[in-house]
Amino acid sequence: MTQLNKPRPEFRNINAFTDLTTYRLPPAGWVSILHRISGLMMFLLMPFIVWMFDSSLSSEISFEGFTSAFSAGIGFVPGWFIKLVALALIWAYLHHLIAGVRHLYMDATHSVTKEFGASSAYAVLVLSIGLTAILGAKLFGLY
Repeated sequence: MTQLNKPRPEFRNINAFTDLTTYRLPPAGWVSILHRISGLMMFLLMPFIVWMFDSSLSSEISFEGFTSAFSAGIGFVPGWFIKLVALALIWAYLHHLIAGVRHLYMDATHSVTKEFGASSAYAVLVLSIGLTAILGAKLFGLY
């Protein structure tokens, strides 16, 4: 072996404190991890989703209580925190939807290349964050 061809490092036992902090995850890896996190968030926030759906459609009185929860809060929970949870739910839904469409497209067209994976991962991140910012501005009353 010459000096030009250095042996590649072998990682047999990865230490979470020393090795994971220096590891650079590709964009497709970030989208994959965030896809799982967004699915878990939607599952865990399912009671909140059911409450929002039920109180917004039951009657006019329950709809008034629903809209006042976002401004005045519920009990000891302030309204801004409920808006923040709703914003997290909006991001989780949008990211999960867009990443799912990405996976379906890649499965249907067999577009499994490193270049397409990276570019579509960036598109998923930009679209989900951008749409969340637009809907978050509406939620917090900026327009």
